[in-house]
Amino acid sequence: MTTAVASALDASVLVLNKYYAAIRVVNVRRALSLVYRDLAEVVHVEDGAFTGHDFESWREVSQARAGYQRHGHDWIRCVRFELAVPRIIRLLIYERLPRQSVKFNRRNIYARDSSRCQYCGSRLPTSELSLDHVVPRSQGGKSTWDNIVCCCIRCNVRKGGRRPEEAHMRLITKPVKPKRPPAITVRLTSEKYASWKQFLDNAYWSVELKE
Repeated sequence: MTTAVASALDASVLVLNKYYAAIRVVNVRRALSLVYRDLAEVVHVEDGAFTGHDFESWREVSQARAGYQRHGHDWIRCVRFELAVPRIIRLLIYERLPRQSVKFNRRNIYARDSSRCQYCGSRLPTSELSLDHVVPRSQGGKSTWDNIVCCCIRCNVRKGGRRPEEAHMRLITKPVKPKRPPAITVRLTSEKYASWKQFLDNAYWSVELKE
C-alpha cells in the first residue's frame, strides 16, 4: 500500500444518522465498510445541494470525476478503478442521536484555546504551553472548563499562585465548556471539509471525534 493511499484511508469522514444529524467522525476504512455493506450511503455535497450514493453509484461518480475534477478529492487506487474518498456518509437505519459530552482533557483545552496563551496571546507549539488554573488551587480553584486555560510558560511563571487581577494580568477570552468537541472547529478550517459545515449546528449537535 502506498503512503498516499494509506493517508487517504486514514482521512476523516463525518457520519450522519438517518435524519441527517451529525453523530461522529470515523476514518475512511470504517466509512467505506459501512457503505459497501449497505449500512450507509455516501452524501455528496455540491453547490449547497446533496445527493446520496450507494457503493456502486459512488464508484460511477468517482470514475466520472477522475478525468476532470481530481483536485476536489483524495483518491484511493483499487485494482480496476479509482475511488474518491467520501467526506460524509449517512447511516440508513440508525435513528438515535446519542447524548455526548465533550471530554475534559488537555487536547480539547488546547484546541478550544487554539494553542494560544490566554494572557499574552502568543500562539505556540504545545511543548511550549502549559495549563493554568485561573483561580489557583491554593485559593480553592477547581480543575474545570471555566477555570483552566492555555498559558505560555513565561506568563505562568509571572502569574504564579495568584488570580489574574492580583498579577495585573487579563484573560483574552473567558474560558467556557465547548458545546461540541473543539477539534471539530479546527478541522473545519480545512477546505476539504467545508461540506461538513451545514450539518454541524452546534446549537443542537455534538460530534464525537475519532481517537
